This record gives sequence, structure tokens and C-alpha cells, in this order.
Amino acid sequence: MNKLLAQIFKFAIVGGISFVVDFAVYGIMCNGLGIHYSISGVAGFVVSVIVNYLLSMRFVFESKEDMRKDKEFVIFVVLSLIGMILNSVILYICIDLIYMHWIWLNQILDIELMNLAAKVIATGIVMVYNFVTRKIFLEKKDA
Repeated sequence: MNKLLAQIFKFAIVGGISFVVDFAVYGIMCNGLGIHYSISGVAGFVVSVIVNYLLSMRFVFESKEDMRKDKEFVIFVVLSLIGMILNSVILYICIDLIYMHWIWLNQILDIELMNLAAKVIATGIVMVYNFVTRKIFLEKKDA
């Protein structure tokens, strides 16, 4: 159990570093260089996935011995893209399907707070998804 908790802690640290990288690339490109936010967002995501892969496979997960690194990276990227889609779907559900149709919720939360709450919910769910799927598909199984 201690090994799993240590791994979850390292996963959170790597995720935090990846978030900072994503945010920095986005901010520099969008605000510093004047590049459109959608292009900046994709660039931030791509760079952060690469950083996350390198750090995760070095410090968090133990690679499968029989898996080539290029295959490992492709699986990591696919799992990350699914996570990004899952994040978007959860945001849509929380904001467009729930908040916009539950009048009582509109009365107690303004949209700015709901946006933040939805992002926290989505991030929490996607973090669990990322950890579990990477553990299943990328990590060497203990004997």
C-alpha cells in the first residue's frame, strides 16, 4: 500500500509539473507571441504530454520490459487524448447539460464559479482515469 501511495504522490507531482509546462507554453504563445488561443492550447497540450511521458515513465511507472519505447509513447499519447476528450465531455455535461438546465443551481452559483467547479470535477475524474489506464497499459506487472 505504501508503494501505491508513493506512486500516486509522484503521479500528482508529475501532473503538476506538466500543468505548469502546459500553462507556460500556452501563455507565452498566446499572450507573448500573439498566436491564436486554439493553436497555443494544442501546442501547450503537446509539449506537456511529452514532458509528462518522460517524467512519468522515469519516476512514476516502471516500463514493461517487452514493450518498445515508440509503442509505449503512442499508447501514452492515445490515453492522453482520450483523457482530453473525457475532460471536454465532463465539462459539457456539467455546464451545458446540468448547469444550464437546473434553474435552482443557477440561483446559487454564478457561471464563473460553475466553470471552475466543473473543471475541478473533470480534472479529478481524468486524473483517476490517467493513473489507472497508464498503470494497466504501460506499467510492468509485479511478479
